[in-house]
Amino acid sequence: MKKKILFMVSSMNIGGVEKSLLSLLSVMPKEKYDITVLTLEKKGGFLDYIPSYIKVEEAAWFKEIKPIIMESPQKTIKKYLKENKVFKILTFIYSYYKSKNTDNRYIYYKNILKSIPENEDEYDVAIAYAGPTEIIDAYITHKVKAKKKIGWVHFDISKHKINEKLYENLYKKFDNIFTVSNEANKKLNEIIPSTVNKSEVLLNIISKELINEMAKEDINFDNEFDGVKIVTVGRLSKEKGQDLAIKALANLKKDGYKVRWYCVGEGNSREEYESLIKDNKLEEDFILLGATPNPYPYIKNSDIYVQTSRHEGYCLTLAEAKCLCKPIVTTNFNGAYEQLDNNINGIIVEYNEYEIYNAVKKILSNNNLKNKLIKNLIDKDINTISEINKFYSEI
Repeated sequence: MKKKILFMVSSMNIGGVEKSLLSLLSVMPKEKYDITVLTLEKKGGFLDYIPSYIKVEEAAWFKEIKPIIMESPQKTIKKYLKENKVFKILTFIYSYYKSKNTDNRYIYYKNILKSIPENEDEYDVAIAYAGPTEIIDAYITHKVKAKKKIGWVHFDISKHKINEKLYENLYKKFDNIFTVSNEANKKLNEIIPSTVNKSEVLLNIISKELINEMAKEDINFDNEFDGVKIVTVGRLSKEKGQDLAIKALANLKKDGYKVRWYCVGEGNSREEYESLIKDNKLEEDFILLGATPNPYPYIKNSDIYVQTSRHEGYCLTLAEAKCLCKPIVTTNFNGAYEQLDNNINGIIVEYNEYEIYNAVKKILSNNNLKNKLIKNLIDKDINTISEINKFYSEI
């Protein structure tokens, strides 16, 4: 009999967490597993990439809960007043301020969870995949029936400022917690000590063969430009650090290098970055390409790949650039040294524009270094498909 597995995510928007889920789903045999992907909102550029034999569902209850989580408490109270829901106002005010005064959002979520129906199905394994995400972790722990429950931590929680008391309560209810790097696991154990005996590292699933195959897609990537092409992939946000790339390019242009920088991704910082590009007179040379479910042809056709993140759990795009054997410059977020050997198959720098600029310049002016970085990536086995066996042993 097939095992029933539930994965829960926010949506299938184009991002690292969603992409890592697609990679995991692609290697799970449909003969052995009956898989459901439950989304808070059934949307996103990766939806069409989920195999057809996998069920994709939307959490109907989230539409009602979303405003309570996302909007100010004043708006929620006004809504309840308008609907004449006096009891809900009282319980909401009590839970909100009690959780705020005690710095314990578990009290707040216990109140929210009362209005969420229990999931009607029963699973062998239920996985809060897009963690740490409060509502997803709370739903899996409290509203889903499963023989085993697994949490997944994709970020460095020391940088995301999770509510510790909430997660002390939630993580007690998981049987296992996967983290995506040794450093991310260490930070989790330091901040939530009760996770020490139940968390373990499971690297994101990466198939070098699949990435190289997808990279063959024919694209028009500024084909008329004959200078150096630098590519960065990631959501346009402060966290991903594209502002550092803009400033680094300004310095490279001052030095006379014929270079263009292309960013694949979309996000809330687009307007800010467009303004910064204009301020630095880089409209022709710093290109925001927008989001695409397949960034690999851009990486393949670049000369240098640069990761500018201020923090990561496990940087999937960095691992993918390694598969495509590009000279890499990356900032020193948690896990960078786990993925690269500094000055052997990539260059690791601190996250400021001057170090990024100097590292790129070093590659541009030293062909021997560039060739060494490429050769060492070609020689290294990058596949993490073996990690799937660790996952199977837990489910």
